[in-house]
Amino acid sequence: MISLWRDVAAPIPTDPFVDGGEYDSVIVGAGLTGLTTALLLARHGMRVAVLEARTVGAVTTGNTTGKVSLLQGTTLSQIRRHTTDKVLCAYVDANTAGQGWLLDYLDERSIPYDVRDAYTYATTLDGRDKLDAELSAARVAGLAATEERGCELPFAVEAALRLPAQAQVDPMALLASLAADVRALGGVIVEGERVTGVSASEPAVVTSTSGTTRAGNVVLASGTPILDRGLYFAKTEPLRSYITAFRVPGELPRGMYLSADEPTRSLRTAGSPDGELLLVGGNGHVAGRAESPAALVADLTAWTETTFPGAERTHWWAAQDYRSANQVPFVGWLPRGRGRVFLATGYNKWGMTNGVAAALSLTADLTGETIEWARVLHHRVTHPIDIATGAVFNAGVGKAAVTQWAEAETGGQLPVDAPPPAEGTGVVGRRGASPVAVSTVDGVTCALSAVCTHLGGVVRWNDAELSWDCPLHGSRFAPDGTVLEGPATSALKPVDDAEPAGE
Repeated sequence: MISLWRDVAAPIPTDPFVDGGEYDSVIVGAGLTGLTTALLLARHGMRVAVLEARTVGAVTTGNTTGKVSLLQGTTLSQIRRHTTDKVLCAYVDANTAGQGWLLDYLDERSIPYDVRDAYTYATTLDGRDKLDAELSAARVAGLAATEERGCELPFAVEAALRLPAQAQVDPMALLASLAADVRALGGVIVEGERVTGVSASEPAVVTSTSGTTRAGNVVLASGTPILDRGLYFAKTEPLRSYITAFRVPGELPRGMYLSADEPTRSLRTAGSPDGELLLVGGNGHVAGRAESPAALVADLTAWTETTFPGAERTHWWAAQDYRSANQVPFVGWLPRGRGRVFLATGYNKWGMTNGVAAALSLTADLTGETIEWARVLHHRVTHPIDIATGAVFNAGVGKAAVTQWAEAETGGQLPVDAPPPAEGTGVVGRRGASPVAVSTVDGVTCALSAVCTHLGGVVRWNDAELSWDCPLHGSRFAPDGTVLEGPATSALKPVDDAEPAGE
């Protein structure tokens, strides 16, 4: 599985790692936030380096739906439930600034994009109530959203909200241009360089796969922070969702759509070498906690084939993002970072606007500028409902931890001479007292410690993406144990190298 964007993208030129290199700023992560921040800082004359654990756009940005919209499902009403109207307005101002900068950049670089009306729609009366709350929040924030009684979708809806003149983009084309501009200004972008530690000394020291790098400041733009300072892994919830692409006979919906009801359905069109495709997303869940991700992909596929007769799937992929308790991103300095380490996380699946807004905010922090909406978001107050939501997040973590350890304990012994799992499957059991994860992919059987290297959760098999996913904080690992994403920075150990559980 690979996203439509990454499937057709040309290779992006990058740079070799220089051990002991010194820069004004090191950015961890080569997605939209990281590369936009790097470009903005380079434009201010700073020497920047971007260190990417995998490849440019390999994680969230390259797997997004590419919607650049200020109408974001029911996000605004959810923010309003958790915080003040002042914070709500600052959030919309931030996203407006992010959207404006992004579209201006696309125009300047002649990168094509589609202008589309954005819709949030409801198919139930409960969903319609959510639309009423969303419309009220949008009006408070100054968005010109309107209520529509019908829309072009090929099924009945109770109502819909519409915000005209939003946009949809190919995120990999955007990243390729940003990367080229960063390098043209003397910036360095290094792929395959996983950061494993940051010392907030003066200068800061970044430890990664191939050595160390020194910097005046460090920006963690890695989806979720790879450092546990500030406990942001506990203040956010990792969300995984699925996207499918289809050839569909006849006319396609021209708007960008997102349902207010569950299960979520997201729709937009996208160009491809084979013509215009329909993208359908949804069936999201907390990462690592779905019984069968493959069943969720199959359900999304079946829904599309039923709703759009003759639809033929060409691609499917998954994306992961993080949601804060009050639905507003965390952007700014990292606690115990001595004012030298910064982070951005918690975009709640709206990274195309929030990611650029974060870059604008971080750049202002690092250059001494003041942005009013950023000042408000930096100083928002935690409310009782945020504490309650955070408690729900962590109750889910606790339940997942207990459940997965119990399943490992009762999963039976997995002796070395046991028959390997069937192709494309993985099982968790025990070797002695230690949880072990065994899988077979492409004819290769790997036996690993089943204990996540972040905080000790027991991983579970993802039968769609053929990966080991941690149900605690969303770390993900390839069948051979290599880290794919999440707060974990080290691989699952082969069982011969794994320490006994509890040590």
